Amino acid sequence: MYMMENSADENGNTITKPLLDDDNNSSSAKGGFRTIPFILANESFEQVASYGLQPNMILYLTREYHLKMTTGSNIIFLWSAATNFKPLLSAIVADIFVGRFRMILFGCVFSLLGMALLWLTTMIPQTRPPPCDESSNNCSSATTLQLFLLCSCFGLMSIGAGGTRSSSLAFGADQLKKAGGRRNGWILESYFSWYYASCTISVLIASTCIVYVQEKMGWQVGFGIPVILMFLSALSFSLASPCYVKLKAKSTIIVELLQVAVASCRKRHIDLSTESSNMIYHHQKGSSILPSEKLRFLNKACIIVDPEKDLTTDGRAADPWTLCTINQVEDLKTLLKVIPLWSTGMIMSVNISQNSFPVLQANSMNRRFGSSFEIPAGSFGMFTIISIIIWIALYDRVFLPIASKIMGKHVHLSARKRMAIGMLLSFVCMVVTATVEAKRRNLAIREGYSDASEAVVDMSALWLLPLDLRLMVLEKKIKKRKLFLDKMNRIKGLSLLCLIGLSMLYEIYCRRYTFKKAGNQEYHLI
Repeated sequence: MYMMENSADENGNTITKPLLDDDNNSSSAKGGFRTIPFILANESFEQVASYGLQPNMILYLTREYHLKMTTGSNIIFLWSAATNFKPLLSAIVADIFVGRFRMILFGCVFSLLGMALLWLTTMIPQTRPPPCDESSNNCSSATTLQLFLLCSCFGLMSIGAGGTRSSSLAFGADQLKKAGGRRNGWILESYFSWYYASCTISVLIASTCIVYVQEKMGWQVGFGIPVILMFLSALSFSLASPCYVKLKAKSTIIVELLQVAVASCRKRHIDLSTESSNMIYHHQKGSSILPSEKLRFLNKACIIVDPEKDLTTDGRAADPWTLCTINQVEDLKTLLKVIPLWSTGMIMSVNISQNSFPVLQANSMNRRFGSSFEIPAGSFGMFTIISIIIWIALYDRVFLPIASKIMGKHVHLSARKRMAIGMLLSFVCMVVTATVEAKRRNLAIREGYSDASEAVVDMSALWLLPLDLRLMVLEKKIKKRKLFLDKMNRIKGLSLLCLIGLSMLYEIYCRRYTFKKAGNQEYHLI
């Protein structure tokens, strides 16, 4: 069975040929399914390497750099926030200047450099403070140069992750644009499913295997493995370089949206007619739609005032910052419509971004599972991923069929309803989590561990699982991502990453405000 590709010659006649032919005439064909394994391998290795460093990082900062819990958490939150902001900036740079292929390649190089420097901090004793004096319990603080080197590692990894994650998904879609003909939509959907599945498996491997190695074999081996994985990520992506479709950089959607805002402001003196037919609008080639009546003030951006001055001889806008197409205006309207829905997830993202404190909690509790096996403190995040997988399977294969039989009709909850349920359950989970933390801390004080930061209280760490039941929130965000896919698929992922980044910055502000109101007293786990 061959997949066919349709094209046209100079006379307009249709030419049909196999998409992936092995003969000499098509040996130079670019893209197609053969490039997808290299792209998925690149993203999977990068995800395992990056997410493998995050869970135990708070333990590395507090134990090796002698940082306070609040200081270490804020550094990690800034690192995570920067990692979520960088894809937006990287996407703009990739679309306008360097292209997606170079951006992914640059991202791999920067991530590799950051991880290599971080690994060197475990190998070279001079890059971190000396060990604490056990007799006097006196610990030296890190010097400015040591902290600068540490933060440089985080900065390089943030830049690298932004470059890779901003373009990887879209770059894979570029390879499949001509694949499948009429089935192109199904092929892209299948690719997206494989992409997100590989990312989920990668995070699961990172939170189990990599964290376990760091716990049992030390920081040198635990941080060295991500360096090797990141090298394999860059290598796997580079091997298929001759086969990739490398689209040239062009204007990005962000610039187009800014052009609509600027053009509307410049034409603010224009009076809008009550009927759209009385206006002359600038259409995109092949489009005949009219602007919608909602947010009508933005319609001024696509109104042609003087065709001779506003348009060139080929029908394009003479100044794109004065005249935009109707499609650009509608794109901006769509984005503005989803901002209220988008903003509701900010506080929820504050809840799910609690990555450092649960690790410290688990580290101070009984983590034994069975008689001999002890779960690493950084691996408790795997329960969230496992819960998501189980919940999605139960929702699609059990809950919906049973509900449909009971109701006598097909039952399907809308994305907004699932988001509302997720927000409610997130609130319940946080209440339970706060109750568990209060009980854990009171138990530690009763057992006399007030001054023993590394002590383990007689309480099972499985009580922390309600926090990992944030799966509803994550499920809500998955459905929100799907909603953005339907309404504005060109900036779907980038807006979500910015949401998480903003929520993390807001959490740092809340932490500092709480710390100040508490009289600058450090919160002690025990």
